[in-house]
Amino acid sequence: MDMTLEVIPLPVSDIDRARDFYRDKVGFHVDIDQEVMPGLRIVQLTPPGSGCSIALGDGLWKMTPGPTPEPGSYQGLQLCVADIRAAHAELVARGLDVSEPVQYAPSDGATFMYFKDPDGNGWSVQEYRRRAEEPLHKVLGDLAGA
Repeated sequence: MDMTLEVIPLPVSDIDRARDFYRDKVGFHVDIDQEVMPGLRIVQLTPPGSGCSIALGDGLWKMTPGPTPEPGSYQGLQLCVADIRAAHAELVARGLDVSEPVQYAPSDGATFMYFKDPDGNGWSVQEYRRRAEEPLHKVLGDLAGA
């Protein structure tokens, strides 16, 4: 049985503010912004080129068992780019407060930059140069065909 990770619910305190942040400053595409059932508004946003989205919702946590995470409690969410310098320039031009890239080692995959959303949820952006020639969807397609 195949399983795909496609949506990550993200705890935020203000859906409109978070939607605007991820759309305008980070460049995510707004896929859905609607009341999907009475009392449950969902905003789903997808990073360009990604197969996984984030979901913001005012009643989202009532539908899942367990504790409700606090806005800003998610840390370590990670995006990958083929060129971190170009990504940094684009994000800064969008007005995002993002750290300078830090290279931890010369190998591919060892350079990161960091930002937080308005609630404090923490993100990293990893440079994975290999993705320029081998986009993840192609790699996964090739593996599925093997």
